[in-house]
Amino acid sequence: MKHVLMALGVTILGAASLLSPLATSASETQSNDLHDKTVVLVHGAFADGSSWSKVIPLLEARGLHVVAVQNPLSSLEDDAAATKHAIEQAPGQVVLVGHSWGGVVITQAGNDKKVSALVYVAAFAPASGQSISDMLQGLPAPAWASQLQKDSGNFLTLPAALVHSDFAQDVTPQEADLIAVTQGPWAARCQTDKVSEAAWKTRPSWFVVTEKDHMIAPALQEKMATAIGAHVVRTNASHVAMVSQPRVVADAIIQAAEQAR
Repeated sequence: MKHVLMALGVTILGAASLLSPLATSASETQSNDLHDKTVVLVHGAFADGSSWSKVIPLLEARGLHVVAVQNPLSSLEDDAAATKHAIEQAPGQVVLVGHSWGGVVITQAGNDKKVSALVYVAAFAPASGQSISDMLQGLPAPAWASQLQKDSGNFLTLPAALVHSDFAQDVTPQEADLIAVTQGPWAARCQTDKVSEAAWKTRPSWFVVTEKDHMIAPALQEKMATAIGAHVVRTNASHVAMVSQPRVVADAIIQAAEQAR
């Protein structure tokens, strides 16, 4: 590792010698210094930590430490506890990222003093005292909702056909198959679990709005992003932008890491 770091330093110095003094600003120098931050990635319903596999190397290439939480998907309390464990063990400041249901989790768990920024990726961003059911009250139910499969323990899963048509319609068929096979069953009770104190009230937030999303309507995403005062990034992607548009998602996370101090 020492030799790799030395080689990297020589490469950077060599490249810098080709630039004029004006080409390297103080802000650019500061933005490249991300080794003291950790990105904690929180997956959503019907998923697991592998859903971030394309984003992780892009973040690590910028020097960020990265941890992908494996949520039990059994309750808000359980998932927030798993996320808090990851935050506690993370070195330095934490940029906390949540996809879909993971947005509820980071809203609950993000009050930790180590968390410097929140990033919502096609995610729910409830207010204090709100649940997903509260946020969706009065809105028409999406067509896919009636197709969810429920087991005897009240855990929900997506049929493979629904993954292809509405959850991940802009990835390859092979990727959609993998998403369907590796999905984590999601406890139905999570829809009514309420956030106690919303972390976005006291932390800067970013929101990646997915404009081809069939799971969480883009208009609802825009509404939530406005409500929490988030920096908004829009992408022409399905619900799983971290799979179909990993560079867009990674850039939003890197921007949050650069700007949050």
